[in-house]
Amino acid sequence: MKPVTYIAPALLALALSPLAALAGDVAELNILGFSADGKVFAFEEYGVQDGSGFPYANRYYIDVETDRSVPGSPVRIRIDDESASVADAREKARHLGAKIYDEDELASNRGTLVASNPVTERSADPHRVALNPRPVFPPIDPLLEFRIEEIFVEQPKRCEGLVETKGFKLIRIGVEPGKETRVLHEDEAIPDSRGCPTGYRIGGVQTFFPDDAEPVYAILIAVETLGFEGPDFRWIAIPGRL
Repeated sequence: MKPVTYIAPALLALALSPLAALAGDVAELNILGFSADGKVFAFEEYGVQDGSGFPYANRYYIDVETDRSVPGSPVRIRIDDESASVADAREKARHLGAKIYDEDELASNRGTLVASNPVTERSADPHRVALNPRPVFPPIDPLLEFRIEEIFVEQPKRCEGLVETKGFKLIRIGVEPGKETRVLHEDEAIPDSRGCPTGYRIGGVQTFFPDDAEPVYAILIAVETLGFEGPDFRWIAIPGRL
């Protein structure tokens, strides 16, 4: 019994220590919307950076056809002042983002969140989602299914000796007859913007049905990365046409 009475106080002290409060930073996700013709998708992420305590806000404007950032994007704001608020960082990012694309147009064409799987979810499959592309019942659209696979990609030098990094492959499953399964994205290298990623999960799917254009979607992917106090989560999006 002596080892137990000796270890228990140590465990209690550890639980009450500042180390127990350490945690990574999960960026909040906000869908800004689509352009009226569905050619551009935009979203923002924001939060307080772990370690520094500095507020940040990032905005991404993506060309749906090419899956590339439009000119001027992304917008990245970090205020290196612990007394500053996340609202301050978001306002700075909003001001710069308005120069890239009209905020009102995006808000008027926000689309529909048809699938959601937050990083706190533990009862759903984080690597697969199957959905109806719009809230019409009974459904009138073909079922959509996406899967994400974590794959080996050469370790970036910046991450060597720190953590085992991963890339990802995103697949659209051919659920309906005549529809082939196809790869939407497959990493060949890990971009600097991702830091040192250790995991990926499908966090949501947003769809939009323009009046005079083919409907579009955006798959929101939560990227788990090496943080200062714990794992951080940031967001990327893969858009496409239905």
